[in-house]
Amino acid sequence: MKESIKAAMKDWKGTLKLWALMTLGTALVALGVYCFKFPNHFSTGGVSGLGVVLGAVIPNFTPGNIITMINILFLVLGFTVLRGSFAVKTVYCSLLFSGLLDVLERVWPMEAPLTDQPLLELFFAVLLPALGSGVLFNLGASTGGTDIAALILKKYTAMDTGMALLCTDVLIAASTLLVFDATTGLFSILGLVLKSALVDTVIESLNRKKSFTVITTKPGEVCDFITHTLKRGATVWKGKGAYTDADHWIILTALSRGQAVVLRNYVKTIDPHAFFVISNSSEIFGKGFLRA
Repeated sequence: MKESIKAAMKDWKGTLKLWALMTLGTALVALGVYCFKFPNHFSTGGVSGLGVVLGAVIPNFTPGNIITMINILFLVLGFTVLRGSFAVKTVYCSLLFSGLLDVLERVWPMEAPLTDQPLLELFFAVLLPALGSGVLFNLGASTGGTDIAALILKKYTAMDTGMALLCTDVLIAASTLLVFDATTGLFSILGLVLKSALVDTVIESLNRKKSFTVITTKPGEVCDFITHTLKRGATVWKGKGAYTDADHWIILTALSRGQAVVLRNYVKTIDPHAFFVISNSSEIFGKGFLRA
């Protein structure tokens, strides 16, 4: 009975953490788009970039209104075309993103940029959405829009969806050269380049773990520490030193960054002559890590 209650509490806390992180990620995207993209007319592709461009050419519509309409259209397409495979998390984040933009436009109307430094504003226009998108992608969610279009293309065509979406983003960013001015257009294209690199960096950083290989003469103590103290698994095999011809044991394990430091200090204490290799990895699949 107690074990079932603990399991239920753990599941409840995990679910709450998941939805809290999705809310945080969506809020970061919304703040970056509203506070820095909209007032500067930066368009770095995607639905938010399309909203910036269309909001300037369609009278009586704000960029937030246009983003809401496009997201609703994509949600309807997603439910109609993708059906069972259409993620609830994407629906939640997409509606929350549109809702936050609408609330911000009503509560905090912005008639001009926050500062007179466009490069600084571009940095935050890229950084905040990249952080938010990195958190969402890491959780298997997104703010919808062109991500839904990518899923539809992937299902029904053999088209390289990544390349198709990239070309679309380039066209949207380049259109600011015609709709606004050369400075805004060039900033938008620069922002698109920065966004493409930064999102991948954020995702890798969030997933970064340590691959830890130890060559030691005390495998029992090391494995006991890994399994009982760090609560991780390990694989052990016997080896022989090429120079000394002495027997050694090789232990392979995967740890978080904090656990890697703890294990390194412990191994140095019990076996000062141990040899170990610690390498970064953002793709470790298995129990306790990513699902394949």
